[in-house]
Amino acid sequence: MATDGAAPHIEVRNLTMAFGSVVIMHDLNFTVGRGDVCVIMGGSGSGKSTLLNHMLGLLEPASGDILYDGNSFTEATSEERSTMLRRIGVLFQSGALWSAMTLAENVGLPLQEYTALSPAEISEVASFKLALVGLKGFEDYYPSEISGGMQKRAGLARAMALDPDYLFFDEPSAGLDPISSRLLDELILELRESLGATIVVVTHELASIFTIATTSVFLDNEARTITAMGNPKELLQHGNDAVRRFLSRGGQDARGTHEQAR
Repeated sequence: MATDGAAPHIEVRNLTMAFGSVVIMHDLNFTVGRGDVCVIMGGSGSGKSTLLNHMLGLLEPASGDILYDGNSFTEATSEERSTMLRRIGVLFQSGALWSAMTLAENVGLPLQEYTALSPAEISEVASFKLALVGLKGFEDYYPSEISGGMQKRAGLARAMALDPDYLFFDEPSAGLDPISSRLLDELILELRESLGATIVVVTHELASIFTIATTSVFLDNEARTITAMGNPKELLQHGNDAVRRFLSRGGQDARGTHEQAR
């Protein structure tokens, strides 16, 4: 959350998410400070990915507002939204790479679409972004020729193509083995340090939550709203019953969970 009097980098204000007359979550209020890693967590079906999609403009709220740097995204015109979205990078759960394009071509696509860089410059930037995620030398590989963990890293390189101020990840560890998942967590933290980006992550993986989150929001299935906010390690000790059950599920106590996350 925003601290030390600094204006929030992201603010979700009185947000209600609904499909027709069915309310998914109501009266969501939280802020994310510049440079934070905010994890959106909650049980299955609580609306975590739905909230992410609202923050990206893929779904429209029933009511409420989402602001970036104090500017309303919800009430922005199409042109204003397009400008704001260029400051946002997204890593979808599947990686969402184009199968008929090489990794370099995938990463270069946003640059080709939104910049005036020459093909040679785009190739250079794509190679640099791939190197940042540990894929130097894989520029000419196709997604089908690399592992699932490498596909996630390539998707992350593409999300960073336009040097975004905000990065959004939807279940980045989904489908990965524990080692690949841990390496991806470490990479996310490294990129946060090097890029200074504000990061929002949807995940249910306890190890990832305790490793990467500086703050979090908990979507409560029963209350249909946020019932806990803050650093997950603190919420595990001092949060309400629902969030403590979520963060200690699987029979792990606080010490065991923290050791797994290290």
